Amino acid sequence: MCGAAGEVRLDDQKPDVTAVSAMAEAMSPRGPDGAGVWSQGRVALGHRRLKIIDLTEAGAQPMVDSELGLSIAWNGCIYNYKELRQDLIDRGYRFFSTSDTEVLLKAYHHWGDRFVDQLKGMFAFAIVERDSGRVLLGRDRLGIKPLYLTENSARIRFASSLPALLAGGGVDTRIDPIALNHYLSFHSVVPPPRTILRGVTKVPPASTVAIEPDGRRTTTTYWEPDFTRRADTADWSERDWEDAVLESLRLAVKRRLVADVPVGCLLSGGVDSSLIVGLLAEAGQTGLSTFSIGFESVGDVKGDEFKYSDIVAERFGTDHHQIRIDTDRMLPALDGAIGAMSEPMVSHDCVAFYLLSQEVAKHVKVVQSGQGADEVFAGYHWYPPMADATSLDDAVAKYRTAFFDRDKTGIAELVTPDYLAEGDPSAGFVTERFARPGAETGIDRALRLDTTVMLVDDPVKRVDNMTMAWGLEGRVPFLDHELVELAATCPPELKIAHDGKGVLKEAARRVIPDAVIDRPKGYFPVPALTHLEGPYLDMVRDALYAPAAKERGLFRPEAVDRLLADPNGRLTPLRGNELWQLALLELWLQRHGINGTAA
Repeated sequence: MCGAAGEVRLDDQKPDVTAVSAMAEAMSPRGPDGAGVWSQGRVALGHRRLKIIDLTEAGAQPMVDSELGLSIAWNGCIYNYKELRQDLIDRGYRFFSTSDTEVLLKAYHHWGDRFVDQLKGMFAFAIVERDSGRVLLGRDRLGIKPLYLTENSARIRFASSLPALLAGGGVDTRIDPIALNHYLSFHSVVPPPRTILRGVTKVPPASTVAIEPDGRRTTTTYWEPDFTRRADTADWSERDWEDAVLESLRLAVKRRLVADVPVGCLLSGGVDSSLIVGLLAEAGQTGLSTFSIGFESVGDVKGDEFKYSDIVAERFGTDHHQIRIDTDRMLPALDGAIGAMSEPMVSHDCVAFYLLSQEVAKHVKVVQSGQGADEVFAGYHWYPPMADATSLDDAVAKYRTAFFDRDKTGIAELVTPDYLAEGDPSAGFVTERFARPGAETGIDRALRLDTTVMLVDDPVKRVDNMTMAWGLEGRVPFLDHELVELAATCPPELKIAHDGKGVLKEAARRVIPDAVIDRPKGYFPVPALTHLEGPYLDMVRDALYAPAAKERGLFRPEAVDRLLADPNGRLTPLRGNELWQLALLELWLQRHGINGTAA
């Protein structure tokens, strides 16, 4: 787990090693244990290392394999690297380290671009061929690890975070109107390849980008889950599905124990994280470190769920840590959390994850987390109504009603003409995705979209950004691609049963206490941010009325005034605060020194 950066020249000039070094240095929190820069021909690579596998300098990056003529800088973890290593040894390859990094180089040499098919893990990489100058970029199937790009006619740069690209300079930081439309309507999700900035894109999940010596580029999608029923499982009973889900998750959790350092677990007290803890205990993990976070209660809003996490910790005898956050830590932490965001993220969970990661990193360098279960196993409230969708248009309409923050008219009332996108980009995006083959029911269409797009650019990005801000590696077993493939083919009615995640909950009863399964759906409670008042409202007002905001002119002044006059009066269908959504974007732009014009 680390931060990678680089530059590929498209002209006859040498790469800007100073810029690459600056990009890598900007990611020092992601990799506090080491740094490196390498340059040859038209390519330069930079890296910050978090030592998880092969703690020696033999595993340092950028890694160069002189025998094969390959170099690499990457971010992630390959959980089946030991099996692949032995396979490659059997094929005649010689290794100089015990790292998963070297396995990637040998695997690429042997299998070519499709070596990604062999990988079980999370990754974003750049592999360079010494003799040809060819570069292959790639990202894991579920987009757990990020990879951002910026380019002009002379060069392409890439990095594990968007702010790292800014540190290299020369980025077009104008706001992308279509991305702004997505941000304000598609619940702050900006689908790839776009980002909120015109000059920055992101490699889509499950994709490789080949940059040939002559500058030609080819983007290839190498994986896509199939959300249709399979003939070989047509006669499965509910019990059969529960058995299969439990066994697949058991394997996913076991895979994510691969490390040369201890692995802990985040324990919210919900079904998902509790089940992971139970399976770790079942696998023989003793003295497992678990971590729960709680905030001060405000009024009738309780600030912690320790009641449930304590049940699980006691049942499985974990070394449990209750992390209590005083309200006076919240406001300063917001600035840090926003600084850690590669893209604007409105979820209040961000600051909770940020503070949790800060404390957890004092104890361990790797944790497993329950993120992704709601998208993979239909845990959200908008899935059951999709069962009644009778057509594509009906499915799109139901999804938009439940998930979208605003319609086209609402955005036009908010955004100034200079930043208003033509048409209705978000509705068009959802319609196009729903229409693709491989998902036949309304629920399947929504689950596919949420698993491959929303999940990637909201919860998963949140985990990566907030954990890596403190040099903590977060692993997400519910996004094991084989488990995702299995869940995709599971009949929707089994997933939406029991108020969502039915098949998962019933399987979980064999491992964890019923009291945790039958509790009301939980979340990271952050009472101080659910209702804007006091210093938090002052911060929002200051951001939206700041000279930079007025000069940028994203939002109509009368719309901002109206929201500030009643700061908690307008909520989105998902109960998000409309005012906070606007303010968070401005806070992010200001925190990262983005003026919205070309650099």
